[in-house]
Amino acid sequence: MQIKRIRTLTDAIDSLLRQSRDYQNELYPPESVHQDDTTSLLSEQVYFIGAFQKSHLNGQEVDQLLGIGAVKFMDVMPAYGEIKNLFVPPEHRGKGAAKVIMSALEDRLKVQGANLCRLETGPSQLESIGLYHRLGYQPCDLYGDYQPDPLSLFMEKELKG
Repeated sequence: MQIKRIRTLTDAIDSLLRQSRDYQNELYPPESVHQDDTTSLLSEQVYFIGAFQKSHLNGQEVDQLLGIGAVKFMDVMPAYGEIKNLFVPPEHRGKGAAKVIMSALEDRLKVQGANLCRLETGPSQLESIGLYHRLGYQPCDLYGDYQPDPLSLFMEKELKG
């Protein structure tokens, strides 16, 4: 599996973003969906990546997109990063793509000098919550510009060396 920075919108990336938004909109009302829009994800201030795996299609080797994720560096005191738009479609779950994406996003934050990684998820996303717990994330208080919402769960992890 290879991680690549996403700087332009392809059909495969657009498809995953749409699937992610549709999934969120099935679970939560619009005011409880906190995904970044495509323009924001492609900005220089956001590190937007995809996990790709070589596969064969019609006799040719292609890079198949397994999942996406992004992190925003928040230059406040103390500096932290916020995970955004992590999504692996059902057909690619269980292959380790989400762990690889999260690791790459955390590594990026360390390089940028952040010692803390935060995220917002929802109570209906049990697979995601389980993944975050396994990766060392713990519940935390509301942060940033978020408003209190019973359909938001906030988690954080201290990043070490």
